[in-house]
Amino acid sequence: MIRVVVADDQALVRAGFRSLLDAQEGIEVVGEADDGRAAVELAERLRPDIVLMDIRMPVLDGLEATRLISGRPGLAGVRVIILTTFELDEYVFDALRGGASGFLVKDTEPVELIRALRVVAGGDALLSPGVTRRLIGEFAARAKEPRGLPALDVLTGRETEVLALVGEGLTNEEIAGRLLVSPATAKTHVSRIMIKMGARDRVQLVVSAYESGLVRPGWTA
Repeated sequence: MIRVVVADDQALVRAGFRSLLDAQEGIEVVGEADDGRAAVELAERLRPDIVLMDIRMPVLDGLEATRLISGRPGLAGVRVIILTTFELDEYVFDALRGGASGFLVKDTEPVELIRALRVVAGGDALLSPGVTRRLIGEFAARAKEPRGLPALDVLTGRETEVLALVGEGLTNEEIAGRLLVSPATAKTHVSRIMIKMGARDRVQLVVSAYESGLVRPGWTA
């Protein structure tokens, strides 16, 4: 059973999500929050698999709520999906940097919403390679000068190479083709990088690749 908390300050939006999700086999809405602080409290108390998090909420916005949930060791199993009105919302990149596992536009088709929940609950990030390149590239281009990340020092040369390819938005299969290794080997490298860097999921590796300067819009180091 995929347990979901819906956080949105509009009661009708929450009711719509609950009605849709509770009708699906294997998905249950276990709580609703009308502000970010309540979302964090519910995450602490209920330990859901996923929090559907609106960005603009009172008391505590969705960005800060996402950071708090992602930063608490006891909530490592809770994944946050950001709900946004526009696909390239100016806050989306900050949300991904803060620990979100992906984002959904609010007018997403129901079938896509259900698929997204299952993808994230299964441990994958909710960003297709194309969206990864476009979204991260868009906001990385506006970011400050890349900063070195101490965590990169723990990576081997091959792992650093794999991280750069993850940052480009390549799948494990595409990384395997680029490096002439098996998909299983590529997956193992990605898993080890996540462990060494303390990343919750693949999205965090993409953000780190850009922030460290391994990858920049339009070219790779």
